[in-house]
Amino acid sequence: MSEETNTQTQPTTVEAVNPQQFLENFNWHKYEQGIDAVDDEMLKQFETALEGTVGFVKERDVIEGIVIRITDRDAIIDINSKSEGVISLNEFRYNQHLAVGDKVEVLVDKREDSSGQLVLSHKKARVIKAWDRVNNAHETGEVVNGFVKCRTRGGMIVDVFGIEAFLPGSQIDVKPIRDYDQFVEKTMEFKVVKINHEFKNVVVSHKALIEADIESQKKEIIGQLEKGQVLEGIVKNVTSYGVFVDLGGVDGLIHITDLSWSRINHPNEVVELDQKLNVVILDFDDNKSRIQLGLKQLSAHPWEALDANLKVGDKVTGEVVVLADYGAFVEVEQGVEGLIHVSEMSWSTHLRSAQDFVKVGDKIEAVILTLDREDRKMSLGIKQLHPDPWTDVTAKFPVGSTHTGTVRNYTNFGVFVELEEGIDGLVYISDLSWTKKIKHPSDFVTVGDTLEVQVLELDVENRKLNLGHKQTLDNPWDIHEDTYAIGSVHTGTIKDKNDKGAVITFEDGVEGFAPVRFLDKEDGSKLGKGDTAEFVVLEFSKEYRRVVVSHSSIYKEQEKKNVKAAVKKATEGEKTTLGDLNDDLADLKKKMDAKAKKDKK
Repeated sequence: MSEETNTQTQPTTVEAVNPQQFLENFNWHKYEQGIDAVDDEMLKQFETALEGTVGFVKERDVIEGIVIRITDRDAIIDINSKSEGVISLNEFRYNQHLAVGDKVEVLVDKREDSSGQLVLSHKKARVIKAWDRVNNAHETGEVVNGFVKCRTRGGMIVDVFGIEAFLPGSQIDVKPIRDYDQFVEKTMEFKVVKINHEFKNVVVSHKALIEADIESQKKEIIGQLEKGQVLEGIVKNVTSYGVFVDLGGVDGLIHITDLSWSRINHPNEVVELDQKLNVVILDFDDNKSRIQLGLKQLSAHPWEALDANLKVGDKVTGEVVVLADYGAFVEVEQGVEGLIHVSEMSWSTHLRSAQDFVKVGDKIEAVILTLDREDRKMSLGIKQLHPDPWTDVTAKFPVGSTHTGTVRNYTNFGVFVELEEGIDGLVYISDLSWTKKIKHPSDFVTVGDTLEVQVLELDVENRKLNLGHKQTLDNPWDIHEDTYAIGSVHTGTIKDKNDKGAVITFEDGVEGFAPVRFLDKEDGSKLGKGDTAEFVVLEFSKEYRRVVVSHSSIYKEQEKKNVKAAVKKATEGEKTTLGDLNDDLADLKKKMDAKAKKDKK
């Protein structure tokens, strides 16, 4: 018991542990993985030692392997490593004839996966190799083969080394392509013209190959070009202004005017795309980059085949091909045209347009007026098919005869009246009315109105007729001469007024003029516009249709006496001429002016 007691009472010795030091020294790798960690430096040394030994490969390496077995789903590839790799047959869809023993490029994706299997990829290897080959082709200008897979917007998609490249429509050929489908599923040669590494885009061109061949041909062709040389070409493009012709690598232009001796509206009336034809070189610039061609020059000019017996005065028939305001061009034979000026379309002299007589496409008959075979010019006339109306104008429209005509036009000084086709006369503005003061003929008549006129003058040689309208009516001034005798008094209304005087309208429509000094009223004020009052006639002229009147002379005694004296002289015939009468009136006005100045003082 004593021993037990001693044993129990002896204290147990426990070593103290530092927690932080314990955690720092704890082997976590062994705790988690079950084995001790291998130092990284030792691993590098181990891999270095393996390099160069049989069966060692690096990840991301592209190497060559051999197909040793093919299953329903996979291809087993030997790369001379410690194990074979398995690649899905989907990566070989482009190669339907894959067989055991074929050598293929593969990428080492992983040396070992979680199950220790070697992971390879043929697709990734193809992409890497393809980009290397594409970059090399771009740098060296190497010609590559590509398979046109399909159409896309603006061009085609081409498989080059397994990479999808873009072939723009403008880079397919040197000439415009109208049918893109003809290139689908065809293998063609291309040049890599552009690579965008950021977006992994590749652009190829077939046109660049053609241009290289054409350039050498072009230099040879240009060196042999001469004016007047006839070459065979193919219509490359047709525009509204002309035709572009491919001469075998060199383009030339046939202007629309050099396509045919006849007038044409569009080049497609003569040629069509891809048509072969012979052309002649008309001209070119110094470096022969702009070549002018001709087609019509290869055939004889139509003027050379024109009937030698054709002469001035002969009648011809033709078709109106061009119409302008000044006239119409008529094709009398293919390539031979004559101009009918508008003045030769009608004997009428008033202004008209060619469209009033003919239209394009009309078949017409005309007379040859001039014919110049050397300059290849011809003028025609239509009106010559009918008698000249001025031949017997003296018998039809003698001076003094009255006729009814149509107003065709007017100017500031008169109206042109057509009596019949080809016979026009002028009515001066002063011969339109006996009483009205007309500022412009449009205030009296309008174009198209019928107007009765009298022939005043006739000049057959110069084809001029002077007509008058007022002469067909009685002259009211013959009556007014008695009514508005000097000294007679009439009631009138002021129509208009200005600084010089006022225009007075009387009951029968006659207008008189009252100088401003004769507008004074008896109370000292002046008459204004619209006022009605009595006026005494101071002057009357039938020739000039003038009446001068005065209101103040009615109540002013001295002026009354002056008026009576003027009347007496006129009545007694002491002053028989208008000039004498005007002198009296001038003296009368001077006396009145002197009296007016005296009254003001």
